[in-house]
Amino acid sequence: MEKYLPAEWHTQEAIQLTWPHSGTDWAGTLEEVTRCYTDMAREIALRQQLWIVTPQPQRTKATLEAGLPGKALANIRYFRIASNDTWARDHAFISLLREDGVRELLDFRFNAWGGKFEAGLDNAINREFYEQNFARERAKNIYVSQLDFELEGGSIESDGHGTIMTTAQCNLNSNRRTSPGLSACDEEAIGAELCRRLHARRILWLHHGGLERDDTDAHIDTLARFCPNDTIVYGEGCPEMLRELQGFRTLDGKPYRLIAVPPYYANFLIMNRAVLLPFYEDTQANLRAKATLESVFPDREVVGIDCRILLTQNGSLHCCTMQYPSAGE
Repeated sequence: MEKYLPAEWHTQEAIQLTWPHSGTDWAGTLEEVTRCYTDMAREIALRQQLWIVTPQPQRTKATLEAGLPGKALANIRYFRIASNDTWARDHAFISLLREDGVRELLDFRFNAWGGKFEAGLDNAINREFYEQNFARERAKNIYVSQLDFELEGGSIESDGHGTIMTTAQCNLNSNRRTSPGLSACDEEAIGAELCRRLHARRILWLHHGGLERDDTDAHIDTLARFCPNDTIVYGEGCPEMLRELQGFRTLDGKPYRLIAVPPYYANFLIMNRAVLLPFYEDTQANLRAKATLESVFPDREVVGIDCRILLTQNGSLHCCTMQYPSAGE
């Protein structure tokens, strides 16, 4: 049966956030990061469904009820699940859609970017989240264990037509343990395995790029992003990466339209009717990135969110979120 990994701009049912708490690395800056997450929650829930994973649902709910309008609160559901950290992009389900309208929820193993941090609770989130949120509609939401293979959502980009873009620094890294008998450093073998598991037709590998203090080993969502109309938005600053992007071709042999944003601004979230864009210290860079994305997404509102606090833990807005594409569309 045909199935595929949809592009981020495919119609979405909901967005997931995994909420910060005192047991995470945010303990020392919990008030500030909670404000950032509250801002994200507001802008998401004003427009579509928001699913929040939190070990303290009543406390999280009270925080949001104190600051969000009723329209947004009506779109939020809470799930009591323990977590080590908050990077939903990397521990959440990766969703495939089937031609019969079924959503397959792929649960890959998460080991905190090569075993850098404790991740046992995060790695167990999906199984519990499935039981709480999806099990009542098992015919339309199928849990698929991929726990024999490490893969983070932030490490892959899909155009929705069978092309996956990723980086060699991450997905060919020896600190990602792969299936038995499969070498982590074998580009051909890992590419074939990614195609098999994600039902893709091909992999576009970036061998250059990467940002300072990056725990993820160069996740693609900090560097280059697929966008509609054969467009790739990329963070400027690495000539070698740009040359690689210039050499990429679509499935029909055409070059991609390449659009530059300042470094760190490629970590935006595409939603149904909006794009959430991280804002930082530099006002001019903020305005430039916003204007650029408005040209790329003329049918969506581009909304800036202050994400300076997220940089202190080497992540940003897209890293905090995971979209769930609507099945049957």
